[in-house]
Amino acid sequence: MRAAELFIEKKLDERRLAGNYRALKPESTLVDFCSNDYLGFAHSAVLKSKIDNEVKISGLISNGATGSRLLSGNSNYTDELEKYIALVHKSEAGLIFNSGYDANLGLFSSLPHRGDTIITDELIHASIIDGARLSYANRYIFKHNDLQGLEDKLKQAKGNCYVAIESVYSMDGDTPPIGEILKLTHKYNANLIVDEAHAVGLYGFGLIDEHLQNQVFARIVTFGKALGCHGAIVLGSNLLREYLINFARPFIYTTAAPVHQMAAIKMAYQFLKQSLTEIEMLRNNISLFKQKIKNNSTYPLIKSDSAIQCVVLKSNEKAKAVATDLQNNGLDVRAIVSPTVPIGGERIRICLHSFNTAEEIILLTNIINELINVG
Repeated sequence: MRAAELFIEKKLDERRLAGNYRALKPESTLVDFCSNDYLGFAHSAVLKSKIDNEVKISGLISNGATGSRLLSGNSNYTDELEKYIALVHKSEAGLIFNSGYDANLGLFSSLPHRGDTIITDELIHASIIDGARLSYANRYIFKHNDLQGLEDKLKQAKGNCYVAIESVYSMDGDTPPIGEILKLTHKYNANLIVDEAHAVGLYGFGLIDEHLQNQVFARIVTFGKALGCHGAIVLGSNLLREYLINFARPFIYTTAAPVHQMAAIKMAYQFLKQSLTEIEMLRNNISLFKQKIKNNSTYPLIKSDSAIQCVVLKSNEKAKAVATDLQNNGLDVRAIVSPTVPIGGERIRICLHSFNTAEEIILLTNIINELINVG
């Protein structure tokens, strides 16, 4: 066996021994309590019909984009869609990327430079961490939602300073004190960037839209969660859009998404405007879950008002065992293990949806309550 293969085998064995080995699973037929499809858009026959009709009436017949947007892959349809989405979010401009990961990687790797500073919450998305690493900027991390910790780091900042948070955190489901964070960034002349990936849907078009509009420097909105599609957009000024077109490598050096993907995004935005019933059903299901779950002091429920609800089980083995029990009862709940979360923070992560029934949620909470009180 080659040295490289021995290295690979060793690293995989270490993962297995630590209990955090990852493997792809076949498509699930269980009751969905794990996907990001919070409003059921990804499987909506009504939305699919709207997308098919939009493709037909718009004459969008190409199968692929044929190249990057700076070469042959741009379209008038995509340009107009970016303007439409920016208008919806009350932003000056926006630039679409092929995924949320690409958007964060492109923004954070190209905008801050050596001598600048990036300050992030400790629970920020991995894509932001990876982008920040590529920037060569000074990087600081503050404890989750800790305003004093953030201010301490802001006092150390040099150059242009960028503070990155999520409006709903993907692994805890909670919301930071955005207004207070914004005050601190203004006080220290820093630029706030907010990832809205898990807020869009439950909170309309995002928490920033509802409360703070254009006071932040940039926002990232992904289309693969509640909107049920794929891709993402960076929202900000016209100047930021021009900069990213010129310097964001994940945008410059990749084939553009096909235009029928743009049609899906446009129709999902329009569909969300008409989906007040689904949003209300999701909120009701969140309330029902929180009423029925018992908050065990040994295995606590993380405080969250979003669709993401987590029970901390404090070990990979316990998290996997509880998830397996739930799956054996027909409920698709997944364990989130270290190193995705810190050691001691291993958990089951429950994603609630508008389409989950009251009976399914009661069954879910009954099983969890029994497992964490007995086990």
